[in-house]
Amino acid sequence: MKRLLSGLLALLTVLSLTPAAHAEALAVTAQACILMEKTTGQVLYAVNEHQQLEPASVTKVMTMLLVMEAIDSGALAYDDMVTASAYACSMGGSQIWLKENEQLTVEDMLKAVCVVSANDCSVALAEHLAGSAEAFVERMNQRAKELGMADTHFENPTGLPASGHVTSAHDIAVMSRELILHHPDIRRFTTIWMDTLRGGESSLSNTNKLIRFYEGATGLKTGSTNAAQYCLSATAERDGMELIAVILKSPTSPQRFESAKVLLNYGFAAYTLVTADPPQPLRQLPVTLGDAPAVQVRLEGENTFLTTKSRAAGIEVQVELEERLDAPVEAGRQVGKLTAVSDGETLAVIPIVTEQSVARLTYWQIFQRCLRMAFCGGAA
Repeated sequence: MKRLLSGLLALLTVLSLTPAAHAEALAVTAQACILMEKTTGQVLYAVNEHQQLEPASVTKVMTMLLVMEAIDSGALAYDDMVTASAYACSMGGSQIWLKENEQLTVEDMLKAVCVVSANDCSVALAEHLAGSAEAFVERMNQRAKELGMADTHFENPTGLPASGHVTSAHDIAVMSRELILHHPDIRRFTTIWMDTLRGGESSLSNTNKLIRFYEGATGLKTGSTNAAQYCLSATAERDGMELIAVILKSPTSPQRFESAKVLLNYGFAAYTLVTADPPQPLRQLPVTLGDAPAVQVRLEGENTFLTTKSRAAGIEVQVELEERLDAPVEAGRQVGKLTAVSDGETLAVIPIVTEQSVARLTYWQIFQRCLRMAFCGGAA
């Protein structure tokens, strides 16, 4: 177990990466910011990332996450009808002007949340899913706790001003990553530039201007209030790598978008995802005195890691494996490692573990095996 844990820790710690927060300052105009890579969760740049600030409508990333989790689990369907309550219609701020008892599908309401940050639809979805906005907020805070969002407390599903409603750039990146990593269908909505609802009667134009003006933009959510100023969780993908740039408390709307572009440009220019495959297929390892003669082995966890582009070109992959195992062998036992190296520096270490268990032969089984060997040898 200690060997396995040490191997996993080595995998999670990519020695070649030095967060840019400690290396150079980027031209970001905001109180707090962070740049995170989606697949690994690696933080590439951060300033005041744990400072508790008001997130405005970036709050809706959690609302979107809970709705998508319900859809993907089968508890909710895109074509379910949602009825707008008087309370949902009273939200104000960004909205599509729902009328009390008006019905729209989950898909249309989610689209309105993602594209125009509709507060009325956010509350209507919350009430439909949890029974009340208050119950939904409890789910939001519980999910935040499960995700390790220690800087966060939600008071509503919209991000409208409320005492104690705070989060951090780090926590927004965490919930944004959870959404885009496990619920990629959200892109159907977050990448919309312009659309309509109600049979063409209501026009939608995305509040996230990066969707139209930044190559590879995939989302995700804008927000602004007088107190929060201008906020953004921006996601974009290029060459198979998706980045999350969070901007909190930027003085103007153009500055939040420009700051997000600075972060994203930096990430795409400096980093790349690399897949470290063994030079040859991993062989079975023979097992002494086992009820099976050999055991198959595999890489433990993902073999994709993040590194700087300067190191990616010269990566060499080395595999170390034990020659033979003595039974019993437990499944998941570390029996070797794959190491990715560039210019003499270790970039990642991935444990190699057994796929299944192999029990030790009993004395009677060993005796029977000896008899068979003797008999076969005599007959020959």
